[in-house]
Amino acid sequence: MKDGYLRAAAGTPEIRPADCAFNLENIKAMLDKAQEDDVALLALPELCLTGYTCGDLFAQEALLDATRDSLGQLLAYAGARHPALIAVVGLPLRDRGKLYNCAAVLRGGRLLGVVPKTHLPNYSEFYEQRWFVPAPPETRTVALCGQEIPFGAGLLFAAEDKAELTFGVEICEDLWAPSPPSIGMTRAGATLIVNLSAGDEVIGKADYRRALVVGQSARLLCGYVYASAGRGESTTDMVFSGHNLIAENGHLLAETPLFENGLIAADLDVSLLSAERQKNTTFRPPDGNAPTPESIRFALSPQEPQTYKPLRRPLSSTPFVPTDEADRAERCRSILTMQAQGLAARARHTGTKRLLVGVSGGLD
Repeated sequence: MKDGYLRAAAGTPEIRPADCAFNLENIKAMLDKAQEDDVALLALPELCLTGYTCGDLFAQEALLDATRDSLGQLLAYAGARHPALIAVVGLPLRDRGKLYNCAAVLRGGRLLGVVPKTHLPNYSEFYEQRWFVPAPPETRTVALCGQEIPFGAGLLFAAEDKAELTFGVEICEDLWAPSPPSIGMTRAGATLIVNLSAGDEVIGKADYRRALVVGQSARLLCGYVYASAGRGESTTDMVFSGHNLIAENGHLLAETPLFENGLIAADLDVSLLSAERQKNTTFRPPDGNAPTPESIRFALSPQEPQTYKPLRRPLSSTPFVPTDEADRAERCRSILTMQAQGLAARARHTGTKRLLVGVSGGLD
């Protein structure tokens, strides 16, 4: 992170349902690719260690054991090869006799925390409640891969060396629910939301998904990184497109084409988001009666990069003038109409019978 910018990425690796060894190798390759692109935070799809479409195999002891083993191997690999990279990985996790759909947040060889899914879809082609239970109301500690880590839906992850950066995690349907967890996370200080998803594709859904992600980033004044399941997950009942999105305060920064597995990265202006919140009088922290989410501290990076690299975000030399001819004409019409309306209101207020309009090279 340099000069307030954080490079975040969303990746869709090739997945085989219930083949944790195969999935692990492709997740490792995605971490390698993120490192090459100077990514600080990488989001991967929902349940990507096992695959989302395992069905009743989620009840098999062998699959759950393989999941934990694969997570341990991933931690060892990340610790040795990518110690500064933050990765958010989807997996099923059993705790206290119940199975949860989870996101594991790791930095190098350390597990920072595990976030279980709050809203489980059980309609149309989805029936997650057949295997999983919703996130428990309280945050607790679980033992995983030899570490004692926080487990809960309200976890926040705060960079102790970058005050502007705090991120939270929600999983797929959490965003589509009437009251997404990200609302509470951002009010408690999160400037970035990471979403691990396995939303399937139907006609028109991509447009709605894009609008939802971009709109949520606008109303919450945050960055939003959405990683979705893709090729390899599709079944006779569902098709997955790997539609990854990165948005910031109502602007789409990066997007993958449908049905093309891969990785996208963008530079989020975290400092700008903090400044926007500071001056926005309706964006307020929770009241004193609201529970305070548990905040997990981590160091973002051992040192700042010494060289500048090209920004991964759309930049325009004329930010207030649309480049598209039709958009530019509409903008000009809007400006002229607003000026005319203001002038008409002033003339009515003063009772003026005649107007003289002077046109100069200035504001006129």
